[in-house]
Amino acid sequence: MSDKSLVSNAFQTFMSEAPEHQKVWMDTVKKLDLASKLDSKTEEIAYIAVLAALRLEGGLPFHVKHAKSLGASRDEIISAILIGLPATGNVVIQALPIALNAFDSE
Repeated sequence: MSDKSLVSNAFQTFMSEAPEHQKVWMDTVKKLDLASKLDSKTEEIAYIAVLAALRLEGGLPFHVKHAKSLGASRDEIISAILIGLPATGNVVIQALPIALNAFDSE
């Protein structure tokens, strides 16, 4: 996915102001993806759950759109966000409107 509008302002600043660090970071991310035994859709859904649990809502639009492009359904996105309820409590519900807005746009 390359739509800059889906990338948080913080990450866009990271890319423009610290390009060397960003390159190292993205190289590491790519290597971690290669090491994963999960299929791409499952990995993206799991990542959305982690973002919601950690309250990192800035990354949700990008990753929700990517998950959708890999075949994730709206209900799977909702379930991914809410799977953290037992462990994190209702903080994960903050991610719902952001994720669903990203999923439903287009």
